[in-house]
Amino acid sequence: MDIFLKVLLLVFSIGLITVVLLQKGKSAGLSGAISGGAEHLFGKTKARGMELVLQRVTVGLAAGFFIMAILVAVFVD
Repeated sequence: MDIFLKVLLLVFSIGLITVVLLQKGKSAGLSGAISGGAEHLFGKTKARGMELVLQRVTVGLAAGFFIMAILVAVFVD
C-alpha cells in the first residue's frame, strides 16, 4: 500500500508541475506584484476558456497533492 501511495503522490506532483507550467504568467514583474497584483487577486480579470480549465485543474491537483502528502506521512513509516 505504501508503494501505491508514493506512486500516486508522484503522479499528483508531476501533474501539478505540468499544469502550473502550462499557465500563462499574470504579473508584470516586481512592479505588478507591488502595485497591480491585487487586481488579479480580487478578480477584475476573469479567466475564460483554457485558462479557466487550467485554473480549476490546478486547484484539484493541489488539493489532491496535499491530501496524498498527508496520507503518505501518516501511513508510510
